[in-house]
Amino acid sequence: MNGLKLLGTGYALPTRVLDNDAMTAYVETSDEWITTRTGIRQRHFCGEGESTTTLAIEAARKALDDSGLDKSEIGCVIVATSSGEYVMPSTACLVHKALALREDIPVFDLGAACAGFLYAVDAARAMLLAHGSRAALVIGAEQMSQLLDMADRNTCVLFGDAAGAAVFALDEDAEYAYVCGTRGDMAIQVGGPRRTLPMTMEGQNVFRFAVSTIPSTVDELLEKTGKTLDEVDWVICHQANQRIIDASVRRLGVPAEKFYKNLDRYANTSAASIPLALAEMKESGKLTSGQRVILVGFGGGLTWAGVMLRV
Repeated sequence: MNGLKLLGTGYALPTRVLDNDAMTAYVETSDEWITTRTGIRQRHFCGEGESTTTLAIEAARKALDDSGLDKSEIGCVIVATSSGEYVMPSTACLVHKALALREDIPVFDLGAACAGFLYAVDAARAMLLAHGSRAALVIGAEQMSQLLDMADRNTCVLFGDAAGAAVFALDEDAEYAYVCGTRGDMAIQVGGPRRTLPMTMEGQNVFRFAVSTIPSTVDELLEKTGKTLDEVDWVICHQANQRIIDASVRRLGVPAEKFYKNLDRYANTSAASIPLALAEMKESGKLTSGQRVILVGFGGGLTWAGVMLRV
């Protein structure tokens, strides 16, 4: 099957934490308003000396250490991000330099918004197969705070900064299934012209897109693999909004406990949200070897992707 096996995870968070009360310094809002509409209670923003790059490097180091691999075994590095510090070099190149990895490997950034990490996972698998390497380092890293209009309460309260990383290895016996999609005719709903800030979002349209996309992606993966949701231990969605996840749970008719949620503490960290959740779950012991998980990402573009694998 030439599937992927998850070997290691890591995450990084900025030191600056802003709870909902702190956001009242920027916009007319309240803890009650934000919490009831989104489920978010706090978020991390980068401070002095912190950036997409520093977060990506820290998360990558932790994931590599957790994997138990020597860095010479890494045959590909992909960073999913919409908020890299530079047009060039890529964030992936800066990670490559910091970790002193081999020179004969593909290293690049990938932009697919909040679905970016899962796009990057399957791109890494393709690179490993093409180049005959064993393992890949896949990172989601975002400094969303630099893209925000802090006077727009419809966006500034929703996002946070973070990075998550994972080391995957090719395994011919590993379970693996992947689906993805794009709806380019709705591209105006999230974001803005490149290097023209701030970002904007048509929230209601994105909400409707998300609550239909999560269940359909889960169903497509189940149909593709012949599995049922009873055979899946965890569903880990992009952490955008509690209402989106709760609506998806109702549509799928499964126990809410099967869906992991941590957006109350980190808000929407875009491409970082799924690897951050994976790393946090592994660290806390919730995610254990042999469990079957479904990962679902959705975001601007509009883009979506899903992965089923065993950890």
